[in-house]
Amino acid sequence: MMDSPGPPQSGRGAPRIDPTLPDDPRPEWVWYTSYGSNMHLDRLAAYVRGGRPADAAREYPGCRNPAMPMRSTPVELTGALYFATESVVWGGGRAFYDERVDGRVLARAHLMTAQQFSDIAAQEMYRDPGPDLDLRGALRDGRAVLGEGRYETLVCAGQMDGVPLLTFTAPWAMTDVAWVAPSPAYVRLLVSGLLAAGAWDRDTVAAYVAACPGAAEHWSVEDITALLREET
Repeated sequence: MMDSPGPPQSGRGAPRIDPTLPDDPRPEWVWYTSYGSNMHLDRLAAYVRGGRPADAAREYPGCRNPAMPMRSTPVELTGALYFATESVVWGGGRAFYDERVDGRVLARAHLMTAQQFSDIAAQEMYRDPGPDLDLRGALRDGRAVLGEGRYETLVCAGQMDGVPLLTFTAPWAMTDVAWVAPSPAYVRLLVSGLLAAGAWDRDTVAAYVAACPGAAEHWSVEDITALLREET
């Protein structure tokens, strides 16, 4: 496996994840674990309630249940974040997660219903919310490829407070695709969402994003820090 640079450790930290896979194959509640733009609650609201986020090129229909998450908490996943393909919404590379790579990924877990998780996954694939996803394979095996689409592979990272942590990513490995630099608007959302989670400081977040494949050699820590200064 290819090693991914891990982020510097922050003094505040994040809750521990129980890596044990859950027993319930049909949970009512899940932790939707976002490692990309949906770490930012304003961005997530467009997927949940419907609408067009600021700076985005697309309007979203929202979930069948428009309630925002009951809780959001910072988490650290085993694996690597990288940027690839070309986003029609933001321009530049999209964020993807490869749990098979050694490293650590800073993320934000949102407590919501399994139905809402299904609806967000559908919208990530530019589809309208509809049938619920079959989560059984991911909950049993830790990973399930439901289709060839870029966000149609489910990953279960374990559980927290007895509730499974689920996310979606691409079916390919990090080293199977060309890495693409993310756009300024996309980087700004990622770092803002991570900072709002409250577990990591600015230096930690900037160093983490700057080290991710696709961002590295295109985004420096100084560049990312300057983006953050533009918001204040």
